[in-house]
Amino acid sequence: MDIHAEVKALNLGSQIRQIRLGKQLTLQDISNVTGLSKPFLSQIENNLVVPPIATLLKISKALGVSISRFFQGAPSPERIALVRRGERKKFSRPSPKSADRTGYRYESLAHPMAEKHMEPFLVEIEPRDEKDLVFYNHAGEEFLYVLEGKTEFRAADRVIVIEPGDSLYFHSDIPHALRGLNGKKSIVLAVVFSPR
Repeated sequence: MDIHAEVKALNLGSQIRQIRLGKQLTLQDISNVTGLSKPFLSQIENNLVVPPIATLLKISKALGVSISRFFQGAPSPERIALVRRGERKKFSRPSPKSADRTGYRYESLAHPMAEKHMEPFLVEIEPRDEKDLVFYNHAGEEFLYVLEGKTEFRAADRVIVIEPGDSLYFHSDIPHALRGLNGKKSIVLAVVFSPR
């Protein structure tokens, strides 16, 4: 499935717009809270861009909803959520260098569960040059566990290489970036906690 088909199937932009309009908020209101530009928010709402997880967290907070709202179908009162391998919701984000090369891909691993405190994702991180790194930050905490490949974690004052079997826990308000090393993608289990 190509990027645009994935975004269309999720209908993420329409969900964001619907929630925003339902709360009588403007794009400027969301921009003021998130620090994201109105044109970028408009691209997201028009399903032209897949926002990274950190950006989606900022938008969900500005809208006053849990990030899980964007990944689930009909809300379920279930307290146990099983997601089979073929049921994961997958999203891709283009690389800054080329529209047809993926910068990273993420899969929601617990999308049926509503109102949860953690969001687990399987993230595929492409290799990229240091100059192409984009730093993100958001409220909360993150846990990373490397499954495949070497991953570089960067913060303003630290560079840490994590390998399969290694884990990293950090406060995600620290601006941070990730990249695959040695010209290969890495696969990471990422669990994001975002306070209400």
